[in-house]
Amino acid sequence: MRIVERSLEDILVLKTERHTDARGWFMEIYSEQALADIGIRFRAVQDNCSESLRRGTVRGLHFQVPPHAQAKLLRCTRGSVLQIAVDIRRGSPNYGKASCIRLYEDDDLLVYIPKGYAQGTAALEDGSQYTYKVDYPYMSAEAYNGGISCLYDREQLDWEKLLPDTRLIMSDRDRNGLCRTLDELDSGFVYGE
Repeated sequence: MRIVERSLEDILVLKTERHTDARGWFMEIYSEQALADIGIRFRAVQDNCSESLRRGTVRGLHFQVPPHAQAKLLRCTRGSVLQIAVDIRRGSPNYGKASCIRLYEDDDLLVYIPKGYAQGTAALEDGSQYTYKVDYPYMSAEAYNGGISCLYDREQLDWEKLLPDTRLIMSDRDRNGLCRTLDELDSGFVYGE
């Protein structure tokens, strides 16, 4: 496993190694030691899978507040997705900036998103699926969950460019129940802490 790209300083795109022979292929997609060897301290405690039936389905941008914050390790397993992360650490030089990384089922890439980012995905084609591991369990209580609308800043997320001629599909909570601007957001994350 190796780092092939950095986005917004801390978001890392990792390339896994696929071993192919006449039978098919094998790939190690999670190894705590392999991650530590490239400088990432990440111990998964939960593994999640999400499928979006239609192109344009957007999930997020979500996070859990400290001390229940989650780092994530995400991989596309079918179709293609746009992985989105927004820096929500007050005082960060990248505060409010978005990272958008396209992932495909056969690219052998993982994206590591550390704590301090709101995270979401958008399906780039029908039937897209992704899995993600987290290093802290999901806390269902509303007080532990936060988010900003994926419509928060057209300069950062210009959906006409990201998904041209596509109607966005999202839950009512994601469309109306999350903060619409960063000024409304008190994430609890501070850069450097």
